[in-house]
Amino acid sequence: MKQTRLVIVVPCYNEEEVLPESTLRLFQVIDTLKRQRQIDSGKILYVDDGSKDHTWSLIKQYATDSHIAGLKLAHNVGHQKALWAGLEWAVSYADIIISIDADLQDDEEAIYSMINYYHKGVDIVYGVRKGRKTDTFFKRYTAQAFYRLMNGLGGNIVYNHADFRLLSRRALQSLLSFPERNLFLRGMVHSLGYPSAIVYYNRKERFAGKSNYPLKKMVEFALDGITSFSVRPLQYITYIGLFFIFVSILAIVYGLCSYIAGNTMPGWTSLLVSVWFIGGAILLACGIIGEYIGKIYTEVKRRPHYFVEEYTGINKRSI
Repeated sequence: MKQTRLVIVVPCYNEEEVLPESTLRLFQVIDTLKRQRQIDSGKILYVDDGSKDHTWSLIKQYATDSHIAGLKLAHNVGHQKALWAGLEWAVSYADIIISIDADLQDDEEAIYSMINYYHKGVDIVYGVRKGRKTDTFFKRYTAQAFYRLMNGLGGNIVYNHADFRLLSRRALQSLLSFPERNLFLRGMVHSLGYPSAIVYYNRKERFAGKSNYPLKKMVEFALDGITSFSVRPLQYITYIGLFFIFVSILAIVYGLCSYIAGNTMPGWTSLLVSVWFIGGAILLACGIIGEYIGKIYTEVKRRPHYFVEEYTGINKRSI
């Protein structure tokens, strides 16, 4: 069996309540994998995404153990960029990279199955939840609608997969070659095309604390995903425009026929409805186009994803 070094990348934002338990469970996973000779070494990399609590203090405390390291970002840049920061460091150290959230809702026991797939030659292993029983009614159905919409628009992402996944070294190197500034890792990873597999697991209740992903962030994330991996909304604007042209032709024909027949009468109601409807459609189209222009604006500036304020348990040459 080939030599293997594992890094588990864990983005953190205000996770002081769950971090002790997360560290304990992930450390147990690494210890078990080493005893089973599935890996030769393992490390947990916490990425503090500008936390306002004592998350970084805990990470520095835990990093006295050689199995734990930490990156502290200069400010909050969001989950996807924080994860990207961890991946960029991990690629210089690890043969296997697993990303998982700190809230312990993803089942760390699924990592064993992921490693088994890796040793069979699989480069990407997706952690996919079996259901959404732990979600609220609203979150459950909006999430399902998002996945259906993404696939319907050509996004082609794995249903019910978040950011719990395994990447081989070569898969991660390929992922990091993507020049995007607008990160939607679920779509980017799936577009790599390397051999992949799926591990199903039951998602658990959050161990402690509260979710750091409110409705506003979920909506922004959904918009990022749609506009980063599909141009179909722009195509739909064209279809809507053609539809309105067709309707206007029918209206012109109707108007001419009514005029010839002498049946014309004041049509302020129909005119008012038409103006409001077409005006709303135009504003919606402008909004969709604006989203894509905003993405272009972000990309051409080429600003760094993040800045590292401090690090611990990491070789400086690796970051």
